Amino acid sequence: MSTVNITKDTNSQTSQTSQTEKIPVGSMVELRSVTKTYANNSYALLNVSVNIKKGEFVFVTGPSGSGKSTFLKLLYGQELPTQGEVIIDDVNVEKLRGDRLSMLRRRIGIVFQDYKLIPQRTVSENITFVLQAQGYTKKEIQRRLEPTLKLVGLLSKADRFPDQLSGGEQQRVSIARAIIATPPLILADEPTGNLDPDNSWQVIQILQKLNSFGATVIVTTHDEQLVRKCNHPVIQVKNGKLYRK
Repeated sequence: MSTVNITKDTNSQTSQTSQTEKIPVGSMVELRSVTKTYANNSYALLNVSVNIKKGEFVFVTGPSGSGKSTFLKLLYGQELPTQGEVIIDDVNVEKLRGDRLSMLRRRIGIVFQDYKLIPQRTVSENITFVLQAQGYTKKEIQRRLEPTLKLVGLLSKADRFPDQLSGGEQQRVSIARAIIATPPLILADEPTGNLDPDNSWQVIQILQKLNSFGATVIVTTHDEQLVRKCNHPVIQVKNGKLYRK
């Protein structure tokens, strides 16, 4: 499986194919006839199929409670489908348990709406916590930290604590934590939901830059104005169905 390098553009390569020949792009995410129901017989998704290619940037839209967050949870295995298959980079998520599921999750960067930062840890410590838990060496952690801080514009605030940051800065810490391990897939669940328009746009620009480096990015949002501004593909969740625009 390939990795994404956040310090350089991995899409820059010399092609020897003709201008009319298309290079096939594999799938990063596939849902195959997926239904997700709950104990009260309500459903979040109903017999849906979707294919997201490697290197795509996709918005997932829909009103609150429509199933957007459930869609993302299925991708990293927090929820399992009632029926159907969820495939991430050719791996069936439902068949993974224990260490194998943990290994898949290491290849997925997750950005939450409520940041989920540790109050007693600095910006740098919040960002590198996951790498420490995964057994990275101190040298490798330091090698990754500075370019990640630069990418999200927080190098000068590496020693600050979360309560010393604005909401936009805390969300950028959340993004940095999600990407420092250079995952090929980034899932952002309403990352601009608590932010003003300027900070929202800054967050989206960071995600777009990561996408330009080769990462597949999936963002759930209810901000239709932001979606129109970006002009990326859209998957709409409505009445348990997915509609790709």
